Amino acid sequence: MVNLFRPRKTTPRLERLRNLSLFVNLTPGELQIVDGLLHERNYLEGEVIFDEGEEGQAIYIVAAGDVLICRQGQGDAGRMAQLGPGTFFGELALLDNSPRSAQARAATACQLIVFFRDDFVGLLDTHARIASKISRELARHLGARMRDMALATGAFQHL
Repeated sequence: MVNLFRPRKTTPRLERLRNLSLFVNLTPGELQIVDGLLHERNYLEGEVIFDEGEEGQAIYIVAAGDVLICRQGQGDAGRMAQLGPGTFFGELALLDNSPRSAQARAATACQLIVFFRDDFVGLLDTHARIASKISRELARHLGARMRDMALATGAFQHL
């Protein structure tokens, strides 16, 4: 008997992607399509990933290592966040080309998965359903971040 339904080939990277909130609602086939658009980059400790004020070109997913998000030129005083594996940053770049609001620097040697805005826009044209699923998760993430910031500053009582 011939098996017409071969299991999809999985890789450690696909497994990592499957566990990210950004891609949680994608089917295995959809995840493979997205995986084909992603790029891996390695950074040395202390290396700048992007500078504050630069045009945003991509969202970055931390595959290994740690990334420091900080105010440029302010050292530890400008530290905003330190992100580890499974987190992502620079997500507004998928939506617009406004300048980066902070610097991203490798806190340790790290491996990042990069999703360029142009590839995401192409995905909107060729696979609107997949792009819609990613956009929905991105909106949830940004909404949660806005609520957290509002609660931390006491700016809004009922978000």
